[in-house]
Amino acid sequence: MKAFLKLVAIEHSVFALPFAYLSALTVMTRDGGKVRWADLLIITIAMVGARTFAMAANRIIDRHIDARNPRTANRELVTGAVSVRTAWTGAAVALVVFLGAAALLNPLCLLLSPLAVVPLVVYPYGKRFTDWPHAILALAQMVGPMGAWLAVTGTFEGSGPAWVLALAVGLWIGGFDLIYACQDAEVDRRIGVRSVPARYGVPFALRLSTVVHVVTFGLFVWFGELVGLGWPWWVGLALTAVAFGYQHTVVTPTDLSRVNRAFFTANGFVGIALFAFALGDLVYR
Repeated sequence: MKAFLKLVAIEHSVFALPFAYLSALTVMTRDGGKVRWADLLIITIAMVGARTFAMAANRIIDRHIDARNPRTANRELVTGAVSVRTAWTGAAVALVVFLGAAALLNPLCLLLSPLAVVPLVVYPYGKRFTDWPHAILALAQMVGPMGAWLAVTGTFEGSGPAWVLALAVGLWIGGFDLIYACQDAEVDRRIGVRSVPARYGVPFALRLSTVVHVVTFGLFVWFGELVGLGWPWWVGLALTAVAFGYQHTVVTPTDLSRVNRAFFTANGFVGIALFAFALGDLVYR
């Protein structure tokens, strides 16, 4: 179990969960301010289930690629710490948990849940047929905020803010996936794995990630305006701007040694800080 949880990097749920909570709590505040704790619990189960399935499927599908990359050659499916059968079993259980949680929420979530699974499976294959697998990852990450909104409302009516937040989260994660992929650009070219850094070069990928994160920041601003968030949200956004700037300063085309610091530290901070300040505003109001 410990090896499987390490395989799916369960701690990285911190990137997506805060925005699902933000989406759900925004709707609850708009609809009278009563927190529906049961819905939040089921949303959490759905998010963790979906992400666990996605990571397990990704590792299974990519295990032969991982074995050829020195950076990933020590992953659990490559070393044998986790068997393929165990990984498939864990993925299947996680998928059932996700679908079950969707069924508990409302009929619309259950109806749409298979569609949410599609980009989770397509993403690892994307690096085999497109130079832009990061866009598929962005699409997969949009599901969290959008799904949480639908979990509370059960309808697409009035869901404009959720689409803005979902697009912001998708671009945010897609943008830092561009940065993360830079460290494998040379290996990817050699073994035939496709990505923006492998196809267009690391400098282009880093410039593109900067543009994507500028757009992301604009979408976060737009979301705050649409739902009427107060000054704590704007303080959180100011800190987010600092984190984005730090991320794009410490990683350069000639120095990729701090990619993990940018990827895990800065982006983990963005998710937690934005949610914390938004939560403060929602509680205050």
